Amino acid sequence: MNPRLRKIALTAHVTSSVGWLGAVAVFLALAVAGLASESAQTVRGAYLAMELTGWLVLVPLSLASLLTGLVQALGTSWGLFRHYWVLFKLLINIVATVLLLVHMQVIAQVADAAAEVDLSSGDHFGMRVQLLADASAALLVLLVAVALSVFKPRGLTRYGWRKQQESRAGERSAVRDDQAAGLPIS
Repeated sequence: MNPRLRKIALTAHVTSSVGWLGAVAVFLALAVAGLASESAQTVRGAYLAMELTGWLVLVPLSLASLLTGLVQALGTSWGLFRHYWVLFKLLINIVATVLLLVHMQVIAQVADAAAEVDLSSGDHFGMRVQLLADASAALLVLLVAVALSVFKPRGLTRYGWRKQQESRAGERSAVRDDQAAGLPIS
């Protein structure tokens, strides 16, 4: 990618990824409110808002993060299969997105129950605790992905190592060709 396009793609990826992280934090706050509040209106509102947040914010941002991450990996020198940290981020994103889509069924069940009746402290308690635990785990996993992006731990995959060696061999060959042609080496 040219530098301008790379910056646009990077901006889209960072925006969608940070947005996803922020939306998970909001989702966690709603899960806490839904589980801890004694107000029936607050509980009902929290779970209805969780379903809306899930479908209208979390799912689109997770898919946008995955798509823009793929564009970044395939369009830059980092590559998709060259560095372990890029592979780990891809795996985190895929697994988190799939689990989110599966998790949306639980959210829908609790939201439907909240829409129909006032949830008392014992109603759907297991699923409500699951929503809190899953949101906490999602926040932690997304923070790991952020840390990988910032620290970029060293470590080439076998494919990345091979590509690096091929690149170096090509550079050495070009230098030899320049020397044979009598061109100055910079």
